Amino acid sequence: MIRRNRSIPAADLKLLIFDLDGTLVDSRLDLANSVNAMLRHYGKPELPTDIIGSYIGNGAPMLVRRSLGDPDDENFVQDALFYFMAYYREHKLDTTYVYDGIFAALDSIRARSNGSGELKMAVLSNKPVGPTRGIVEALGLGKYFFQVYGGNSFHTKKPDPAGVQALLQESGALPQETAIIGDSDVDVLTAHNAGIYSVAVTYGLAPHTLEDVMADVMVDHPGELADVLGVRDRARLESKA
Repeated sequence: MIRRNRSIPAADLKLLIFDLDGTLVDSRLDLANSVNAMLRHYGKPELPTDIIGSYIGNGAPMLVRRSLGDPDDENFVQDALFYFMAYYREHKLDTTYVYDGIFAALDSIRARSNGSGELKMAVLSNKPVGPTRGIVEALGLGKYFFQVYGGNSFHTKKPDPAGVQALLQESGALPQETAIIGDSDVDVLTAHNAGIYSVAVTYGLAPHTLEDVMADVMVDHPGELADVLGVRDRARLESKA
């Protein structure tokens, strides 16, 4: 179901910025397995997948810190982060997959511009850029995006608007011609901070975080992303003309 709090002028959009984890791909199990491998390594009790999933969204350092119970020993946290990242790089594609309906939605969105290049798409994740780009390419998503950035691509992560501002400059789009699509409050807050539109997806890893923010549009299924942009409705009208 689509719920609109503010109308998005789909015909005017020139840039769509997608989150990765919980938006394009389900990476929950690979992240949870990597966290638990890290916890086992340090003799800590493992955590349920759902608990780890609730920690995802603010980048790897925060994921590790939360999973360890927010320890005061910064050297320990950094050492654990190094172990987690080394393990995750090797196992990031064990079970991670593209959500059903994403490819169809991206194809429909891309077709809207009829190959003119007027509508650009990008990925902006808080996951480190190396595994972010690795997942995008390995799962066949790379062809849709003119740029892929991660949490260490800039001096700050979402919800700071630095990544959005860089993509605006690279694409030539204005804030009022841009929307971010994500599964957590981090993405909605990023939209607020950057002055762009937001589309929140409830099928992702952190739907509970969306309760305290006001996204412009909320969708429950990847297939509805094309509907939000008016792609299917326009296609229907053109077919009747």
